[in-house]
Amino acid sequence: MIPKGKFRCSNSNIKCYVHVYIHVQWATLRMERGAKEKNQHLYKPYSNGIIAKEPVSLEQEIHEMRRGGAEPEFDMSDIFYFCRRGVESIVDDEVTKRFTAEELESWNLLTRSNYNFHHISTRLTALWGVGVLIRYGFLLPLRVTLAFTGVGLLVVLTSVVGLFPNGRMKNYLSDKVHLMCYRICVRSLTAIITYHDSENKPKNGGICVANHTSPIDVIILASDGCYAMVGQVHGGLMGVIQRAMVKACPHIWFERSEVKDRHLVAKRLSDHVADTSKLPILIFPEGTCINNTSVMMFKKGSFEIGSTVYPVAIKYDPRFGEAFWNSSKFGMVNYLLHMMSSWAIVCSVWYLPPMSRMEGEDAVQFANRVKAAIARKGGLADLLWDGGLKRGKVKEVFKEEQQKLYSKVLVGSSEDRSPS
Repeated sequence: MIPKGKFRCSNSNIKCYVHVYIHVQWATLRMERGAKEKNQHLYKPYSNGIIAKEPVSLEQEIHEMRRGGAEPEFDMSDIFYFCRRGVESIVDDEVTKRFTAEELESWNLLTRSNYNFHHISTRLTALWGVGVLIRYGFLLPLRVTLAFTGVGLLVVLTSVVGLFPNGRMKNYLSDKVHLMCYRICVRSLTAIITYHDSENKPKNGGICVANHTSPIDVIILASDGCYAMVGQVHGGLMGVIQRAMVKACPHIWFERSEVKDRHLVAKRLSDHVADTSKLPILIFPEGTCINNTSVMMFKKGSFEIGSTVYPVAIKYDPRFGEAFWNSSKFGMVNYLLHMMSSWAIVCSVWYLPPMSRMEGEDAVQFANRVKAAIARKGGLADLLWDGGLKRGKVKEVFKEEQQKLYSKVLVGSSEDRSPS
């Protein structure tokens, strides 16, 4: 069921995808019946993890293990706690599984959508085959045509708008061109987007921050409002698009050598938000794509500027198509092919009330408060882990933090036994 709210698509599109979902439910029931007939068990993904874990602190668990006995500074039984937690982390790693596509309980007639995809019946296979013909024979060519049209118009029209002198007319034309082209690109994905609480949409002089699932997050948001983009300068087709866009609107592009200069980045962002005539900046503080189930650590850089922050929560419905980009497994072209050959991209966007840094609150605390609000609104898990673990190793600071927690347990035990 598509949630209520402001969305852009025709009624015929909605009816089409509702009928598709009816087939999804039928396919799932047929798979379950076929499994029963063959005396098999269907794979059921665990939404809450493989291992049931209680939200208990390290100190509480250590004291629970020592119950009924003395509390020395160090007890050999403490080793079992760390061994158990280590095995649990290997078996049910809450970080690594955020970088793989979300597994569905129901099969949506897409090849990658369920581990139970195998031959169940001739009728179900024929239905999947018809779906392949429709998606690749009709929808894919149409969507590719729309995508090239949208990108081509964006390059040409922004270059033309760039010839106008700076002023209200140029800003007006730039906004109209960007919105039109982004909406054409959204239609190339057959995206059904529901926008909630539009009164909280980002305003000039502010920073819009959102959770990050896919590169298309940009056009999902930009099709409902204009933003100043932030990113690294690219070559090739992407470079052509960037150079054309910056002629019509003051986007912020960094050279490769400038990206690592935090002070330069902060200054460029601060100068932009200080001018209330410029569009709000769109930033994804996670720095990488997460699989639509959680929000991971926000980088503090965009929260140090001192500007008003406009949080946005984006949640995709994976029943009609998987929006998550696993960049370590799929290249951009392969990913776009999967997107454009799916049934549709259905998502909800929530504009949250603007947030400002409170007195005595540092950038990290502010970033965590914004992240928690986005996770709560989008129904996502709020994780403290850095998304950089997708390609890197755990930082030493995390290991040291666990060591400090355990040392506090030992120091507390010693203080409890010391005479007053």
